[in-house]
Amino acid sequence: MAAVFESGKIGAMGLSNRFVRSATWEGMATKEGAVTPELIETMVGLARGGVGLIISGHSYVSPEGQATPWQLGVYRDDLVGGLKQMTEAVHGAGGKIVMQLAHAGFFAPEALTGTPPLVVTDFEGLSKRPLRQILTADIEKIVKAFADAAARAVEAGFDGVQIHSAHGYLLSQFLSPIYNRREDQYGGSIENRARIHLEVLGAIRAAAGPDFPVMIKMNCRDFVDNGLGLEDSVRVASLLANAGLNAIEVSGGMLNGGKLSPSRPGINSEEKEAYFGQELRGFRKAVDIPLILVGGIRSMEVAQRLIQSGQADYVSMSRPLIREPGLVNRWKAGDLGRARCVSDNLCFKPGMEGQGILCVSEKRGK
Repeated sequence: MAAVFESGKIGAMGLSNRFVRSATWEGMATKEGAVTPELIETMVGLARGGVGLIISGHSYVSPEGQATPWQLGVYRDDLVGGLKQMTEAVHGAGGKIVMQLAHAGFFAPEALTGTPPLVVTDFEGLSKRPLRQILTADIEKIVKAFADAAARAVEAGFDGVQIHSAHGYLLSQFLSPIYNRREDQYGGSIENRARIHLEVLGAIRAAAGPDFPVMIKMNCRDFVDNGLGLEDSVRVASLLANAGLNAIEVSGGMLNGGKLSPSRPGINSEEKEAYFGQELRGFRKAVDIPLILVGGIRSMEVAQRLIQSGQADYVSMSRPLIREPGLVNRWKAGDLGRARCVSDNLCFKPGMEGQGILCVSEKRGK
């Protein structure tokens, strides 16, 4: 059996293979963030398509943390019923699903939230729009929001949670020197900048229980001038692993003008795949918990090498599974052709128009 199809474990959660669907904003929730039949159908399609672990779209833990319209929410108790329908449907299709918990911080549009965005530090040149700098009392509320969201995830039947600390969202902003210029216990050294992460992890453990799988998605680098570097990122990973985190999904890049950089177009060869692979080696040396690599994986051969070599424990994909939710089963059946995703990044445009994400190129016959 190919290594990618061997079973695995993240904490107490058993998985049928080494393929992960990386958190992807689907644009299929209601205006208030509730689950819809279309969203359930999408999740079930991934489970039936052979994905070992589905990570939900980024789910906002508090109203002021919403990033995009029609985004999944987990900020209040009356959303749990719909979330439970979704997990039950995924489990019925033989899948496992983890909820990604997120707060957009600086990237939360006031037009959606009705309040100025929260920022780690408000400084001249950051933005022309009104902002509100996070106070110590705000941090306590943010930590509690993540913990309460995790408790709702448990109630809704999710198999675990993933803390979103990548791409410039709020927790990523605490780690990044670009955004974090604080002079209190949450700024300065990397240990201080990681403090809120350890508090969030501890609060989630208290709310969800000691055996509930807790993961994180984090940047290996920000890939922008004066941003988070690999050495500091690996230090954070080590601190979290020592505090009982169960797995790390290694990503990178920052939102810029609504787009993620690097989220690379035109991935048409193995050489262009797994573009955070070099940084992953730094994590591998520092921690012994499962590592998930995301970023440009398009071929069975690359996925197999990553797992067989021990470089990664799991491989994570986003855009390929928008076009082909059954990609994993196709590879397992012996059709080893590259993912049909052409990496044109057009799939999110229909989502912003209220249609939900879909592969535009497939509709055009490309």
